[in-house]
Amino acid sequence: MGPGRLTSRRPARAMNPCGQVLVQLRLATGLTSEEYVSIEYWRNASLSRCPFHPEGKCGFRRHGTYPRKVPPGTRIPRWYCPKAHATVSLLPDCFASKVSGSLKTVEQVVAEVEREDALLSVAVRHRPQTQPDSAMRWVRRRVRAVHACLCAVLGILPGLLAGCEPTLLSVRAALGAEWVLPVLREKSALHLAVLPPPLGFGQRPRPRRAWPNAVQQPLGRSPPAPGWYTSS
Repeated sequence: MGPGRLTSRRPARAMNPCGQVLVQLRLATGLTSEEYVSIEYWRNASLSRCPFHPEGKCGFRRHGTYPRKVPPGTRIPRWYCPKAHATVSLLPDCFASKVSGSLKTVEQVVAEVEREDALLSVAVRHRPQTQPDSAMRWVRRRVRAVHACLCAVLGILPGLLAGCEPTLLSVRAALGAEWVLPVLREKSALHLAVLPPPLGFGQRPRPRRAWPNAVQQPLGRSPPAPGWYTSS
């Protein structure tokens, strides 16, 4: 091929409408994470129909398990739809979504921060082998994630949580429950696909990005709004 000539490129293959995605569904067990591991409950989990093709004839089949680090020995069952090129897993209610550990361990950290208002002490208590800055970032991620979930649930279940603030302590008082995240996963079961983790199976909230031409307001008293005048 002579110099300067462009090579021909093969046309891109169209993706399946379902895409190559991982879909997570709720597995209601009533077990703690330790009980789930001790009896190896994933061996008994079943999914009768493909969520993409309820009518069947798509080759939907069991596709083994995948591990979670905490607690050790945890396995999550999954299935595969060859027609949709999608993997479907069943996450037990005791586990946090896209966050290591159980819903109760995540809730405990956030509740301690709300109760004590001492981020550093909570971080050192739960991450003693980690540098303080890293430990505080670990705690902040959980606090932001849980508060984002509570904000979303307040909008979805206004009747259940009327008058609540998006804090664990406020929701605990309203529900009269010791642990509210497992309760809220059950109450919002129809909306888990759009709720953010660690409660739901949707996308994480996107962090806010500063506009490149944004002007930072200087320190001090805010100036009066345009069109606002004071009398002399």
